[in-house]
Amino acid sequence: MIEAKNLTKRFGDTLAVDTISFAVNKGGIVGLLGPNGAGKTTTMRILTCYLAADSGTATIAGKNVLTQSLEVRRCIGYLPENNPLYTEMGVVDYLKFIAQIRHIPRKKIRSQVKEMVEVCGLEPVLNKKIDELSKGFRQRVGLAQAMIHNPAVLIFDEPTVGLDPNQIVEIRELIKRLGAEKTVILSSHILPEVSATCKQVIIMNRGRIVASGTPEEMSSRARGGGVVTMVVRGPVEQIKDKLKTVKKVKNFTMQETEGDGRTRFEIISTGEGNINEDLFRMVAENGWVLSELHQETLSLEDVFQQLTLKES
Repeated sequence: MIEAKNLTKRFGDTLAVDTISFAVNKGGIVGLLGPNGAGKTTTMRILTCYLAADSGTATIAGKNVLTQSLEVRRCIGYLPENNPLYTEMGVVDYLKFIAQIRHIPRKKIRSQVKEMVEVCGLEPVLNKKIDELSKGFRQRVGLAQAMIHNPAVLIFDEPTVGLDPNQIVEIRELIKRLGAEKTVILSSHILPEVSATCKQVIIMNRGRIVASGTPEEMSSRARGGGVVTMVVRGPVEQIKDKLKTVKKVKNFTMQETEGDGRTRFEIISTGEGNINEDLFRMVAENGWVLSELHQETLSLEDVFQQLTLKES
């Protein structure tokens, strides 16, 4: 659905985007993360045909953002960070205006506006001007204008910036519903929000991509492999000998001895497949008692800090 190859963009002496490449499959929500100045907004502006890259290529739904920009704009919806709205207009009049410039057939404009009002929860403010709206409702209007032409791809730059916690939850749930039908790319500084919303994460720093994948995959790579905690009742030395024979075990430590003869182990896996089944089988075959077995993960905040601070 979206493919970028070696995108590069300079502003004078500043290298904002440094030969980045990535691909986003159809459907789902992708989070674009990075500290201020990482190149996130510049990347989004290239994908939305707002800026031209100095070199490299990008395609959306098979259309080139440089040579087929009009076709690309027809299949995307874009909500920039500053959410530029015509604040002197009423909500309905504004959405009708956007529908017209999006070339929605006249007969369909009313139904499209009605659908956006329902999807974005704008019923309470239909009779108000945009400059009378709260920040949360303005964001909803911005989302509505981005979606009114039913695009296949949605690109949101900091869609929850400046919102209160309740408004953030509301917009997050709306974006999750959209991700069931469309391809969504969003940037955000609120990492728990990204972790709760996105299936795939791309982390940028200083114009480059430093990691990509699911939050779980990046957590595993940041640790150098998966980390599993196992609590088992049995002869400690025999357990240690058996752990050395499990192929997916990279290393392990005996953390502490529990009560009733139980011992806690922290096991580092090679990251090659699910180690939990192998450990369960090892315990069962030896007649030991398994009290606890679970995967430990780094939070997305931990992964983000490791990757961006290391690269700074």
